[in-house]
Amino acid sequence: ILIVDDNEQNRALAQTTLEEEGHRTRIASGGEEALRAFDEDLPDCVVLDVRMPGTDGLAVCRAIRQRAVGADTPILFLTALRGVETFDDALAAGGDDFLIKPVRPTELIVRVQAALKLRRLTSENRGYYETIRSQRDAMMRMQLQKEELMAFVVHDLKNPVSTLDLHAQLLLRDKSLSPSSQESARAIRNEASLLLRQISTLLDLSKNDETDLAGVPAPVGLAELVADVQRSFQLRASTKQVALSADVASDLWVMADRDLLRRVLENLLDNALRHAPHDTSVCIAAAHSSEGVVVRVSDQGLGIPEHMHHKVFERFVQAEDVRAVKGSYGLGLAFCKLAVEHQGGHIWVEDGNPGATFCVSLRHVE
Repeated sequence: ILIVDDNEQNRALAQTTLEEEGHRTRIASGGEEALRAFDEDLPDCVVLDVRMPGTDGLAVCRAIRQRAVGADTPILFLTALRGVETFDDALAAGGDDFLIKPVRPTELIVRVQAALKLRRLTSENRGYYETIRSQRDAMMRMQLQKEELMAFVVHDLKNPVSTLDLHAQLLLRDKSLSPSSQESARAIRNEASLLLRQISTLLDLSKNDETDLAGVPAPVGLAELVADVQRSFQLRASTKQVALSADVASDLWVMADRDLLRRVLENLLDNALRHAPHDTSVCIAAAHSSEGVVVRVSDQGLGIPEHMHHKVFERFVQAEDVRAVKGSYGLGLAFCKLAVEHQGGHIWVEDGNPGATFCVSLRHVE
């Protein structure tokens, strides 16, 4: 397998991954070196980066396809460029597959092995494969288009929502504003903050980038963070006549990315307030457990049926059971699952009797 990438770490990862599966590899750090290696070794498969100094991956692919011995050599593009334009250029250059960095080692192995098996297929089976591959390429192109559209939508939504929040802040500075108007301005700020969280969640889920969702883990004091999140939801809770409470020891620390953990708690609290009836309470508690530290966010609503306990973490799940509040759980819980798991934690839901309790396990810091 010829591995071509100008990044040393990327080359090393791909090389180690493939050699552990018994493949013999050769590496190249640039386009010209890759073409020399191809002519010398005639590899069975090429794993090729797109963007490289000098002769880029697209040019390398076209050059290989012009060689008689390279007409049917599987070429897998491995790139950090997610755009539709890059995808179309890779296919036009003669690429057989398209993987986006960061790629999981298992995915790289499976794609390489599939490419090698394809080379040995009969002409009849190859025709079937080409049909399937064209369908796969169409689906991947649609996914990339969706991501680009999502990025544009999120960008266009952030600006007006931020402007709404700014005008609400300006109103709150007006000393002549009546108490009821001040309360309305604070409500606008609260809802604008909720919209910004939802917009950020939408963008994260559209990309599902493991590196971004893992964040930068560091010791986080849970008591301070929970108190801060609780304050930001106080107006919304009081408007709905729901009491907020917390039970978190002051010396309880966890290892997590603070911003991501805050967003997880905000989404869980938002979910609890949406399902909590009037004149009830929502509680955030945290305590040591065998799994490290478990944070629990509980409401006193109608609860979630047992068969829905796993499904609520999927995107846009509808709760239509007679015990549950009818409506969509949206994207917040799906984001929580991704963010928590990418930081080495676990999230699940339990019956609250009454209500539901969402639980998050995190690593403890002594």
